Amino acid sequence: MDTATGADAAPGAAATTVPPPAGASPPPGAAAGPGDDLAALKVVPARHYWRWVAGAAALVVVAQFGHGLLTNPGWEWDIFFLYLTADTVLKAVWVTLQLTAYGTVIGFALGMVLAFMRLSRSVILQTVAWTYIWAFRSIPLIVQLLFWFNLAYLYKELGFGIPFGPVLWSFDTMNLVGALSAAVIGLALHQAAYAAEIVRGGIVSVDGGQLEAAAALGIPRLRQLRRILLPQAMRGILPNAANEVISLFKGTSIVSVMAIGELFYQVQVVYGRNGRVVPLLMVATAWYILLTTLLSIAQYYVERHFARGAERTPPPTPLQRARTFARTIRASAATGGIQR
Repeated sequence: MDTATGADAAPGAAATTVPPPAGASPPPGAAAGPGDDLAALKVVPARHYWRWVAGAAALVVVAQFGHGLLTNPGWEWDIFFLYLTADTVLKAVWVTLQLTAYGTVIGFALGMVLAFMRLSRSVILQTVAWTYIWAFRSIPLIVQLLFWFNLAYLYKELGFGIPFGPVLWSFDTMNLVGALSAAVIGLALHQAAYAAEIVRGGIVSVDGGQLEAAAALGIPRLRQLRRILLPQAMRGILPNAANEVISLFKGTSIVSVMAIGELFYQVQVVYGRNGRVVPLLMVATAWYILLTTLLSIAQYYVERHFARGAERTPPPTPLQRARTFARTIRASAATGGIQR
């Protein structure tokens, strides 16, 4: 018995469709089904013409700037290289590094104490820490430095004794705080206010359930802090802390108002004598760029160390990528030599 389809079917009857034999091509005009092969489709990559134009324009600007650096006699590169490694400049770089190191260590040590004071349940400790942070972030750094530099004018004597009672032992402050000591104290106390908020932000970013689980397991609070809280908080602390250290390193130039022989002050002294302002400023710029780059490299590896808990297979370092690329080149060259 034949099956009626299409127009031959009786009115009101459901039409049936007979599938084509396997391997047969679809009839002309038929829509492509989801199972059709898509490999025959032509894939055209998107062309970002304006991106190419912007990249070319940027390269032209960079090339022009580099050409100006090399050909403009106003830069006086001979004077630049003459003073780049001069003894006075190297001593000034060492003073700058000392100020940065002391300010960073003391500032972040005090900042951690202030951060935990702000996170404590004691209203008094919270208020004291908040007031310190508010005060030292509100007063400009140069004003703080000048206050510490003139400590003997404000307090001629300091002593120890009973509060609001007799003084048991006192000493003169005239020679107590020198210029370098005042700079270290001012930089460290100023840095502590910002470090406290950085540390507090990193600690707050850690999920509270971590400490609850550790407490449920009976882990002591000090071990919770050292092995659970701080390793996780360091991932949030490090980027901001590195920015603060770099800012402090460049901000040491402000102590030149106290006639301390750091890098910027020493450069000013030299170009004040010989009048070579631009090449001497470039000397300071080159040292700031070099040391900031080294700090950024150290930041990268410290962040990579503390990211081990979150990334089982961290991405390769630039040095590892360079070694892999060199091995690939050597392997390709060796394979090509064998084939020949």
